Amino acid sequence: MPLPDEPGPHSLPGGEHIRERGASPGRDLTRPPLPEPLGVPVYDNHTHLEIKDGEAFGYREALDAAEEAGVAGVIQVGGDVPSSEWSAALAAADPRVLAAVALHPNEAPGYADADTLFDALGRIDELAGEPRVRAVGETGLDFFRTGEDGRRAQHESFEAHIDIAKRHGIALQIHDRDAHDAVVETLLRVGAPERTVFHCFSGDEELARIANEHGWYMSFAGTVTFGNARNLHRAVAVADPALLLVETDAPFLTPTPHRGRPNSPYLIPVTVRAMAERREVDADELAAQLTENTYRAYGTWA
Repeated sequence: MPLPDEPGPHSLPGGEHIRERGASPGRDLTRPPLPEPLGVPVYDNHTHLEIKDGEAFGYREALDAAEEAGVAGVIQVGGDVPSSEWSAALAAADPRVLAAVALHPNEAPGYADADTLFDALGRIDELAGEPRVRAVGETGLDFFRTGEDGRRAQHESFEAHIDIAKRHGIALQIHDRDAHDAVVETLLRVGAPERTVFHCFSGDEELARIANEHGWYMSFAGTVTFGNARNLHRAVAVADPALLLVETDAPFLTPTPHRGRPNSPYLIPVTVRAMAERREVDADELAAQLTENTYRAYGTWA
Protein backbone atom coordinates (compact mmCIF):
# COMPACT_ATOMS: atom_id res chain seq x y z
CA MET A 1 0.00 0.00 0.00
CA PRO A 2 1.53 3.38 -0.96
CA LEU A 3 2.61 5.67 1.86
CA PRO A 4 0.86 9.05 1.69
CA ASP A 5 2.98 12.19 1.98
CA GLU A 6 1.04 13.24 5.06
CA PRO A 7 -2.00 11.94 6.92
CA GLY A 8 -5.34 13.20 5.72
CA PRO A 9 -8.75 12.04 4.59
CA HIS A 10 -7.69 11.81 0.96
CA SER A 11 -4.81 9.46 1.83
CA LEU A 12 -7.13 6.88 3.36
CA PRO A 13 -9.15 4.45 1.24
CA GLY A 14 -12.73 5.61 1.63
CA GLY A 15 -11.95 8.87 3.45
CA GLU A 16 -11.97 10.05 7.06
CA HIS A 17 -14.58 7.45 8.11
CA ILE A 18 -15.78 4.44 6.16
CA ARG A 19 -18.82 3.55 8.26
CA GLU A 20 -21.07 5.03 10.90
CA ARG A 21 -22.41 3.52 14.09
CA GLY A 22 -26.14 3.03 14.01
CA ALA A 23 -28.18 5.54 16.01
CA SER A 24 -30.29 4.52 19.00
CA PRO A 25 -33.32 6.60 20.03
CA GLY A 26 -32.50 8.94 22.89
CA ARG A 27 -28.82 8.02 23.07
CA ASP A 28 -26.54 10.82 24.31
CA LEU A 29 -24.07 11.50 21.48
CA THR A 30 -22.08 14.21 23.23
CA ARG A 31 -18.48 13.34 23.95
CA PRO A 32 -17.42 12.69 27.54
CA PRO A 33 -14.94 15.14 29.07
CA LEU A 34 -11.21 14.51 28.95
CA PRO A 35 -10.14 12.53 32.04
CA GLU A 36 -7.18 13.42 34.18
CA PRO A 37 -4.10 11.89 32.49
CA LEU A 38 -2.23 9.11 34.22
CA GLY A 39 1.32 9.79 35.34
CA VAL A 40 2.63 7.16 32.88
CA PRO A 41 1.77 7.01 29.15
CA VAL A 42 -0.40 4.08 28.09
CA TYR A 43 -1.63 2.61 24.79
CA ASP A 44 -5.07 1.70 23.46
CA ASN A 45 -4.64 -1.89 22.27
CA HIS A 46 -7.81 -1.98 20.16
CA THR A 47 -9.85 0.81 18.61
CA HIS A 48 -11.94 1.53 15.51
CA LEU A 49 -11.24 5.07 14.35
CA GLU A 50 -12.84 4.31 10.98
CA ILE A 51 -16.31 4.29 12.57
CA LYS A 52 -18.08 7.64 12.97
CA ASP A 53 -20.20 7.95 16.08
CA GLY A 54 -22.20 11.07 16.79
CA GLU A 55 -20.63 14.45 16.13
CA ALA A 56 -17.73 14.72 13.69
CA PHE A 57 -14.52 13.54 15.37
CA GLY A 58 -11.90 12.56 12.81
CA TYR A 59 -8.90 10.38 13.46
CA ARG A 60 -6.58 13.38 13.93
CA GLU A 61 -8.87 14.87 16.58
CA ALA A 62 -9.22 11.48 18.28
CA LEU A 63 -5.47 10.94 18.37
CA ASP A 64 -4.79 14.50 19.53
CA ALA A 65 -7.28 14.11 22.38
CA ALA A 66 -5.68 10.78 23.27
CA GLU A 67 -2.25 12.40 23.47
CA GLU A 68 -3.65 15.09 25.74
CA ALA A 69 -4.97 12.35 28.04
CA GLY A 70 -1.61 10.58 28.13
CA VAL A 71 -2.48 7.87 25.61
CA ALA A 72 0.67 7.64 23.49
CA GLY A 73 -0.66 5.47 20.68
CA VAL A 74 -3.34 3.09 19.45
CA ILE A 75 -3.81 -0.11 17.52
CA GLN A 76 -6.36 0.57 14.80
CA VAL A 77 -8.23 -2.64 14.01
CA GLY A 78 -9.89 -3.93 10.86
CA GLY A 79 -12.81 -6.34 10.64
CA ASP A 80 -13.17 -6.82 6.89
CA VAL A 81 -11.09 -6.08 3.81
CA PRO A 82 -12.01 -2.35 3.46
CA SER A 83 -11.46 -1.54 7.15
CA SER A 84 -8.23 -3.56 7.20
CA GLU A 85 -6.92 -1.61 4.21
CA TRP A 86 -7.97 1.62 5.93
CA SER A 87 -6.21 0.57 9.14
CA ALA A 88 -2.97 -0.30 7.37
CA ALA A 89 -3.04 3.02 5.50
CA LEU A 90 -3.58 5.03 8.69
CA ALA A 91 -0.74 3.20 10.46
CA ALA A 92 1.55 4.02 7.53
CA ALA A 93 0.49 7.67 7.70
CA ASP A 94 0.51 8.49 11.41
CA PRO A 95 3.28 7.46 13.86
CA ARG A 96 0.79 7.23 16.72
CA VAL A 97 -0.93 4.27 15.03
CA LEU A 98 -0.17 0.60 14.51
CA ALA A 99 -2.64 -1.66 12.72
CA ALA A 100 -4.35 -5.02 13.05
CA VAL A 101 -5.99 -6.60 10.00
CA ALA A 102 -8.52 -9.42 9.74
CA LEU A 103 -12.01 -10.60 8.87
CA HIS A 104 -14.27 -10.36 11.92
CA PRO A 105 -15.86 -13.75 12.68
CA ASN A 106 -19.32 -12.35 11.94
CA GLU A 107 -18.10 -11.26 8.49
CA ALA A 108 -16.63 -14.65 7.57
CA PRO A 109 -19.96 -16.35 6.70
CA GLY A 110 -20.83 -13.54 4.27
CA TYR A 111 -17.52 -13.91 2.46
CA ALA A 112 -18.02 -17.68 2.37
CA ASP A 113 -21.56 -17.34 0.98
CA ALA A 114 -20.21 -15.04 -1.77
CA ASP A 115 -17.42 -17.54 -2.47
CA THR A 116 -14.82 -14.83 -1.74
CA LEU A 117 -13.45 -16.02 1.61
CA PHE A 118 -10.24 -17.38 0.08
CA ASP A 119 -9.57 -14.15 -1.80
CA ALA A 120 -10.34 -12.02 1.25
CA LEU A 121 -7.96 -14.06 3.40
CA GLY A 122 -5.32 -13.62 0.72
CA ARG A 123 -5.67 -9.83 0.98
CA ILE A 124 -5.39 -10.01 4.78
CA ASP A 125 -2.23 -12.08 4.33
CA GLU A 126 -0.77 -9.36 2.08
CA LEU A 127 -1.61 -6.58 4.53
CA ALA A 128 -0.14 -8.56 7.43
CA GLY A 129 3.26 -8.22 5.78
CA GLU A 130 3.32 -4.43 6.04
CA PRO A 131 5.79 -3.14 8.65
CA ARG A 132 3.30 -1.20 10.78
CA VAL A 133 0.72 -3.99 10.78
CA ARG A 134 1.55 -5.71 14.06
CA ALA A 135 -1.41 -7.99 14.62
CA VAL A 136 -3.90 -10.21 12.86
CA GLY A 137 -7.27 -9.27 14.29
CA GLU A 138 -9.93 -9.12 15.09
CA THR A 139 -10.60 -12.75 14.32
CA GLY A 140 -12.04 -15.57 16.36
CA LEU A 141 -15.47 -17.04 17.06
CA ASP A 142 -18.79 -15.38 17.84
CA PHE A 143 -21.68 -17.69 18.72
CA PHE A 144 -23.87 -14.77 19.85
CA ARG A 145 -24.58 -13.14 16.49
CA THR A 146 -23.82 -16.05 14.15
CA GLY A 147 -25.90 -19.22 14.23
CA GLU A 148 -24.98 -22.82 13.54
CA ASP A 149 -25.12 -22.32 9.78
CA GLY A 150 -22.25 -19.82 9.86
CA ARG A 151 -19.94 -21.54 12.30
CA ARG A 152 -18.07 -23.64 9.76
CA ALA A 153 -16.99 -20.46 7.96
CA GLN A 154 -16.01 -18.88 11.27
CA HIS A 155 -13.82 -21.84 12.19
CA GLU A 156 -12.21 -21.93 8.74
CA SER A 157 -11.51 -18.20 8.86
CA PHE A 158 -10.19 -18.30 12.44
CA GLU A 159 -7.73 -21.10 11.70
CA ALA A 160 -6.53 -19.32 8.56
CA HIS A 161 -5.91 -16.15 10.57
CA ILE A 162 -3.94 -18.10 13.17
CA ASP A 163 -1.75 -19.41 10.37
CA ILE A 164 -1.27 -15.89 8.94
CA ALA A 165 -0.21 -14.53 12.33
CA LYS A 166 2.29 -17.34 12.87
CA ARG A 167 3.81 -17.05 9.40
CA HIS A 168 4.29 -13.29 9.74
CA GLY A 169 5.46 -13.52 13.34
CA ILE A 170 2.93 -10.99 14.65
CA ALA A 171 0.30 -11.04 17.37
CA LEU A 172 -3.20 -12.51 17.10
CA GLN A 173 -6.16 -10.48 18.42
CA ILE A 174 -9.11 -12.72 19.24
CA HIS A 175 -12.78 -11.77 19.25
CA ASP A 176 -14.45 -14.30 21.56
CA ARG A 177 -18.16 -13.93 22.27
CA ASP A 178 -20.10 -16.79 23.84
CA ALA A 179 -17.44 -19.13 22.44
CA HIS A 180 -14.80 -19.48 25.17
CA ASP A 181 -14.51 -23.27 25.07
CA ALA A 182 -14.37 -23.43 21.27
CA VAL A 183 -11.73 -20.68 21.09
CA VAL A 184 -9.52 -22.39 23.65
CA GLU A 185 -9.96 -25.77 21.95
CA THR A 186 -8.95 -24.28 18.60
CA LEU A 187 -5.87 -22.55 20.00
CA LEU A 188 -4.68 -25.72 21.71
CA ARG A 189 -5.43 -27.95 18.72
CA VAL A 190 -3.78 -25.88 15.98
CA GLY A 191 -1.20 -24.10 18.16
CA ALA A 192 -1.57 -20.50 19.28
CA PRO A 193 0.79 -17.81 17.98
CA GLU A 194 3.54 -16.82 20.40
CA ARG A 195 1.66 -13.59 21.18
CA THR A 196 -2.06 -14.25 21.48
CA VAL A 197 -4.44 -11.58 22.81
CA PHE A 198 -8.03 -12.00 24.00
CA HIS A 199 -9.42 -8.64 22.84
CA CYS A 200 -12.18 -7.21 25.04
CA PHE A 201 -11.71 -10.06 27.48
CA SER A 202 -15.20 -11.33 28.33
CA GLY A 203 -14.46 -14.47 30.29
CA ASP A 204 -14.38 -15.21 33.97
CA GLU A 205 -11.79 -16.21 36.56
CA GLU A 206 -11.51 -19.70 35.02
CA LEU A 207 -10.69 -18.36 31.53
CA ALA A 208 -8.21 -15.90 33.07
CA ARG A 209 -6.40 -18.78 34.78
CA ILE A 210 -6.31 -20.70 31.47
CA ALA A 211 -4.80 -17.62 29.80
CA ASN A 212 -2.26 -17.34 32.63
CA GLU A 213 -1.27 -20.97 32.11
CA HIS A 214 -0.68 -20.56 28.38
CA GLY A 215 0.78 -17.04 28.38
CA TRP A 216 -2.15 -15.48 26.49
CA TYR A 217 -2.70 -11.76 26.92
CA MET A 218 -6.00 -10.43 28.28
CA SER A 219 -7.05 -6.98 27.04
CA PHE A 220 -9.73 -5.35 29.19
CA ALA A 221 -12.13 -2.73 27.83
CA GLY A 222 -14.64 -0.34 29.42
CA THR A 223 -16.82 -3.31 30.39
CA VAL A 224 -14.52 -3.92 33.37
CA THR A 225 -15.82 -0.63 34.83
CA PHE A 226 -19.45 -1.83 34.80
CA GLY A 227 -20.76 -2.48 38.29
CA ASN A 228 -22.55 -5.70 37.28
CA ALA A 229 -19.56 -7.22 35.43
CA ARG A 230 -18.51 -9.40 38.35
CA ASN A 231 -16.94 -12.02 36.09
CA LEU A 232 -14.56 -9.36 34.76
CA HIS A 233 -13.84 -7.97 38.21
CA ARG A 234 -12.71 -11.43 39.33
CA ALA A 235 -10.81 -12.09 36.10
CA VAL A 236 -8.79 -8.88 36.17
CA ALA A 237 -7.93 -9.52 39.81
CA VAL A 238 -6.38 -12.96 39.12
CA ALA A 239 -4.78 -12.23 35.73
CA ASP A 240 -0.99 -12.45 35.57
CA PRO A 241 0.15 -8.79 35.61
CA ALA A 242 2.57 -9.53 32.75
CA LEU A 243 -0.39 -10.54 30.56
CA LEU A 244 -2.65 -7.53 31.12
CA LEU A 245 -3.52 -5.07 28.34
CA VAL A 246 -6.09 -2.27 28.07
CA GLU A 247 -8.28 -1.05 25.21
CA THR A 248 -11.35 0.99 24.35
CA ASP A 249 -12.92 -0.95 21.45
CA ALA A 250 -14.10 2.57 20.58
CA PRO A 251 -16.61 3.79 19.63
CA PHE A 252 -18.22 0.97 21.64
CA LEU A 253 -18.07 -0.05 25.33
CA THR A 254 -17.66 3.40 26.83
CA PRO A 255 -16.57 3.10 30.47
CA THR A 256 -18.65 4.12 33.46
CA PRO A 257 -19.66 6.87 34.28
CA HIS A 258 -20.06 7.73 30.57
CA ARG A 259 -21.65 4.46 29.49
CA GLY A 260 -23.69 4.79 26.30
CA ARG A 261 -21.94 7.91 25.00
CA PRO A 262 -19.35 7.82 22.18
CA ASN A 263 -16.11 6.15 23.20
CA SER A 264 -12.62 7.22 22.09
CA PRO A 265 -9.00 6.33 22.98
CA TYR A 266 -8.69 9.37 25.28
CA LEU A 267 -10.89 7.55 27.82
CA ILE A 268 -8.32 4.81 28.47
CA PRO A 269 -7.29 6.36 31.84
CA VAL A 270 -10.81 5.72 33.18
CA THR A 271 -10.50 2.01 32.48
CA VAL A 272 -6.92 1.79 33.80
CA ARG A 273 -8.00 3.34 37.10
CA ALA A 274 -10.87 0.85 37.40
CA MET A 275 -8.50 -2.06 36.70
CA ALA A 276 -6.07 -0.75 39.32
CA GLU A 277 -8.86 -0.52 41.87
CA ARG A 278 -9.89 -4.13 41.27
CA ARG A 279 -6.26 -5.25 41.59
CA GLU A 280 -5.66 -2.99 44.60
CA VAL A 281 -2.55 -1.41 43.05
CA ASP A 282 -1.50 2.13 42.18
CA ALA A 283 -2.88 3.28 38.81
CA ASP A 284 0.46 4.63 37.57
CA GLU A 285 2.18 1.39 38.58
CA LEU A 286 -0.39 -0.55 36.57
CA ALA A 287 -0.05 1.86 33.62
CA ALA A 288 3.71 1.21 33.51
CA GLN A 289 3.07 -2.54 33.50
CA LEU A 290 0.45 -2.19 30.74
CA THR A 291 2.86 -0.21 28.56
CA GLU A 292 5.62 -2.79 29.06
CA ASN A 293 3.19 -5.56 28.14
CA THR A 294 1.97 -3.66 25.07
CA TYR A 295 5.52 -3.30 23.75
CA ARG A 296 6.13 -7.00 24.33
CA ALA A 297 2.97 -7.95 22.46
CA TYR A 298 3.27 -5.61 19.45
CA GLY A 299 6.69 -3.93 19.47
CA THR A 300 7.20 -0.19 19.82
CA TRP A 301 5.53 2.59 17.85
CA ALA A 302 8.89 4.08 16.80
